[in-house]
Amino acid sequence: MLAVFDKSVATIPDGLQTPQQDPSLNALKDAALSRHFTSLHPSAVTINLGGSGLISYSIDKQNPLLPRLFAVVDDLFCLFQGHVENVAPLKQQYGLNKTANEVTIVIEAYRTLRDRGPYPADQVMRDLQGKFAFILYDSTTKSTFIAADADGSVPFFWGADSEGHLVLSDDVETVKKGCGKSFAPFPKGCFFTTSGGLRSFEHPLNELKAVPRVDSSGEMCGANFKVDSGSRKESGMPRVGSAANWSQHY
Repeated sequence: MLAVFDKSVATIPDGLQTPQQDPSLNALKDAALSRHFTSLHPSAVTINLGGSGLISYSIDKQNPLLPRLFAVVDDLFCLFQGHVENVAPLKQQYGLNKTANEVTIVIEAYRTLRDRGPYPADQVMRDLQGKFAFILYDSTTKSTFIAADADGSVPFFWGADSEGHLVLSDDVETVKKGCGKSFAPFPKGCFFTTSGGLRSFEHPLNELKAVPRVDSSGEMCGANFKVDSGSRKESGMPRVGSAANWSQHY
């Protein structure tokens, strides 16, 4: 799976882009990275998100234990890889029918949050038990919701190209192609939103700090993000009026 989001949709966290970034790396220009992805996966499907970016997916070369799923529901696009162990109670919790699967559960969980659900996002994420990574795009609010499970069970990487666009994929070589050395594994037990940036759902009261990564040649290559046990932040979901949109305030 592959997603590239314009910097106006998803601001990359400080530390992910290395100072020596190759200025020629632009993952959105001429759809270069999606064309590379399609060359690796001829059956891939690419969805153009207009000025917001693109999403590509393929069921080729997938781990049968961690299958890839894709769904579009109304204004929401979601790529999901892996599996959720507690599907049955989550279907009941979100009022979904028997045919619902993991990707539709994630979409409904996000929609519940967006429409002022009663629980904070970190609690909703902890309710998802399993091995997974997902990328969700809300075309109405031009917002993203991206996450990986607490164990980092699914290969999942992110990076920044020279223009500051965010690149995400389960294939590290694809991310390198678009971002050079400005990449890293997506932090396990974390979620990223357009308005709130990167947060840990395992430790929601702690800040995350960037720890520079260094490759075998001694050059910086992105950053790992670790929970800062010495920091604390306010808990809970901001409440700024009944008509407010969660995706713009969290």
